Amino acid sequence: MWINVAQMLMALALILISCEFFTNGVEWLGRKLGVGDGVVGSIFSAVGTCLPETMIPIIAILFLGEDRESMDVGIGAILGAPFMLSTLAFFVVGASVILFRSRRGTGINMFVNSDIVSRDISFFIVAYSVGVATAFINIRFIKRIVSAFLVATYIYYIILTVRQDKVNHGYLDKLYLTKVLGLKNNMSNIFIQICISLTGIILGANVFVKNIEYVSDYIGITPLILSLIVTPIVTELPEKFNSIIWIAKKKDTLALGNITGAMVFQSCIPVSIGILATPWQLNSHIIVSSVMATLSASTIYFWIEDKRNLNLIPLLMGGAFYALFIISLFMKG
Repeated sequence: MWINVAQMLMALALILISCEFFTNGVEWLGRKLGVGDGVVGSIFSAVGTCLPETMIPIIAILFLGEDRESMDVGIGAILGAPFMLSTLAFFVVGASVILFRSRRGTGINMFVNSDIVSRDISFFIVAYSVGVATAFINIRFIKRIVSAFLVATYIYYIILTVRQDKVNHGYLDKLYLTKVLGLKNNMSNIFIQICISLTGIILGANVFVKNIEYVSDYIGITPLILSLIVTPIVTELPEKFNSIIWIAKKKDTLALGNITGAMVFQSCIPVSIGILATPWQLNSHIIVSSVMATLSASTIYFWIEDKRNLNLIPLLMGGAFYALFIISLFMKG
């Protein structure tokens, strides 16, 4: 087992380094294309780093057969990812602000585009709630309509994000391929850096998941709990690391948009696949996690709508909702 733990640590290091290269690359992509923090954080970064956790349920559902265990892992991964993002990831962002308060210059104050965060969370709440509610409908035709609705919702979200995007370029470090290898800072090398970093993220996540599955099996964690808690924590590492990196650099809108954009993607595309490819029957653990995810996201949404800004209180409350879910697991045995 110690070999597995060592491989997990090396995979974490690979993910962290790759995320640093990825954030640098997508920022340069945004600058070259003339788009702002909304598109860079909520679409480019969010979708790119969603690849690992999106692949897991698709593989579990489409390629590992139709046995109940595979379905549990697939559905748990589909709904576990947005749960982790809307609870633990927000808590990590709030904790990162506290951790880096001395180097940020602004202390614990955050400067985010409230319109971007509020828009993303409103899309998430609607799409996620519709997706979960569909589990209580046994009419196949309606499920297909809901699946199509979720895909259309995400397409509309992309269009709206691009239309409302405002270019707000601050300080940007040199492209790392330019800094390290002396290559030209052109679009080709930007794409090369993004592709290399995404490959590192996916490879690191896969190595981590394989080893943590072995360790979890060794200590007796069930596949459903693994898919709801352990796997999403691992596969959401890119989003968390990206947001931590941007928080440290005082790029708060990118840090939050990276998470909220991923929440919208995860509540639309993987959920639509799950509705079509599985019976889409949710057990009590998944339903409780969905309620916690919605409550945490709603807390931030209504805080922004009331205060027109965001501080650490609603972000740190995400940790409380996550803790409530963990407690519910132990209470139910």
